[in-house]
Amino acid sequence: MRGVLKKLPIDTYMLLLIATVVIATVLPVSGSAARFVSHLSSAAVALLFFLYGAKLKAQAIVAGISNWKLQLLVVFTTYVVFPILGFGLAFFASSWLPEELVVGFLFLCILPSTVQSSIALTGMARGNVPAAICAASLSNVLSVVLTPAFAAVLLSTSGIKLDANAVIGIFVQLLLPFVAGQLLRPLIGAWIERNRMLTMAVDRGSILLIIYSAFSAGVVGGIWGRLDGMTLSLLIGLDLILLLLVMVIVRRMGQMAGLSREDEVSLLFCGSQKSLANGVPMVNILFAGHATGLIILPLMLYHQFQLFVCAAIAQRYAAGDEHQSGVREGA
Repeated sequence: MRGVLKKLPIDTYMLLLIATVVIATVLPVSGSAARFVSHLSSAAVALLFFLYGAKLKAQAIVAGISNWKLQLLVVFTTYVVFPILGFGLAFFASSWLPEELVVGFLFLCILPSTVQSSIALTGMARGNVPAAICAASLSNVLSVVLTPAFAAVLLSTSGIKLDANAVIGIFVQLLLPFVAGQLLRPLIGAWIERNRMLTMAVDRGSILLIIYSAFSAGVVGGIWGRLDGMTLSLLIGLDLILLLLVMVIVRRMGQMAGLSREDEVSLLFCGSQKSLANGVPMVNILFAGHATGLIILPLMLYHQFQLFVCAAIAQRYAAGDEHQSGVREGA
């Protein structure tokens, strides 16, 4: 298991996430310093999506999109199965959870798939990597339109109204930099490919900045006084139930659709993952003025669970392939 986690570098990052929350709790930023951190994190997120756009190869999109059955199943899982399950679970848990946690749990369910970890896990499990690249990328591009639209519908029952400025903010901060990166890819794409640590540093750094800013505001507003052990346990249980239900449903859908073993793997990992890199910036834009620290918490927990559980499953897939190869060679 340690070898798998090292390939995904999630140990250090998980510790950094926890450390950021602890620092924000002990040393929260406020006033003009808080505004500076907020502006800095917004700039980092715009740079991140610019790098995403410059890094995405058109050939990978063409190769993956031809596998239309897999692409449709990933989109269906991400934007139909997840919201239905999330709405049902949130309905039963809403009496015991603070409103912001319910909103955060629902918001988690309408986010796109991850890019980096979905592809890494698919590769580790020897699935269809080009199709996974396309599925995760398509999910993220669609999220710029679908996530705010679904948020306006699903979250209206919680009394939160999303105005046009929030949607415009998503386009300006996420979509425009992504398009600019795609347009400039012929000039800078090769350089970015040679310097992958830059994208990773911007990715991790922007998320940590936003989490620090959100939890600082939450500490100043007294969020920890609303979060006891029972509430946290219930939230953890909801996240785990959601993850396990989705993985069972996704695997069954792949079997019913007659997908190959490689495509089944891609569907499992692209369909069950949720993007922290997209979710945190969107929370910061869509829910400005609300307790974003609590809203982000369900996503942060789910992100860690999905990495650990899916890494273990990917390892089992890889081990199964190695066993089959050994059997064939012995024969």
